[in-house]
Amino acid sequence: MNRYYYDLHIHSCLSPCADDDNTPNNIAGMASLCALDIIALTDHNSCKNCPAFFEAAKRYGIIPVAGMELTTSEDIHVICLFENLEDAMRFDEEIGRHRIPVKNRPDIFGNQLILDSEDNVTGIEENYLTNATDISLEEAPETVNSFGGICYPAHIDRPSNGIIATLGTFPETPYFNIVEINRREAKEEYISKYSLEDKLVIISSDAHYLTDMRDRENYFEIDDEPYSGALVRHNLFEFLRNRK
Repeated sequence: MNRYYYDLHIHSCLSPCADDDNTPNNIAGMASLCALDIIALTDHNSCKNCPAFFEAAKRYGIIPVAGMELTTSEDIHVICLFENLEDAMRFDEEIGRHRIPVKNRPDIFGNQLILDSEDNVTGIEENYLTNATDISLEEAPETVNSFGGICYPAHIDRPSNGIIATLGTFPETPYFNIVEINRREAKEEYISKYSLEDKLVIISSDAHYLTDMRDRENYFEIDDEPYSGALVRHNLFEFLRNRK
């Protein structure tokens, strides 16, 4: 078992609220500077920059995870992670059928850039990504699981788009065995106040700017023999899926 330092919530320039400098290549490079081992790309309601991110991460020796920050019909943000890039891209296609098509206004909301691993723009997402889908919180876990992924509520300590801020409490259903906290100092308060002792608490940056990414601090202990990045990612998902 070895320690693998992680950040499982990072946005690229595909998310309209993220900086254009948050390219897949720059994110992988900054993760290397931060001495992180595993990072997930989790753009709003899209995985379209994940293929470029996987290529860039390989160059920097970072273990990539394909993900998405799904906005439910209640406007709650949910982190969705996939062990396999192919599953993430199939999920991306499915979510495309559940998004409400509203044209993006780059002058107001920001650009939504699709890039390759060399930072070349290969496309632009025309419809605004951050608005709610028609997938409810109750439906989200089963939908994500059907594509081989796992999901959990994002930044539960935030005043906007967090499950607690939106609902006023942490619901018993659907059951989540994992929650995400943005501020480490809020962890014990939220565990105690909302009876989350049975949850695995993941602390991630929700980085929208390269300077938001944090140095190595949070880690998982993962079996990695015989070593390969794919094995580490697989064992990470086994740990997250089996967390009770």
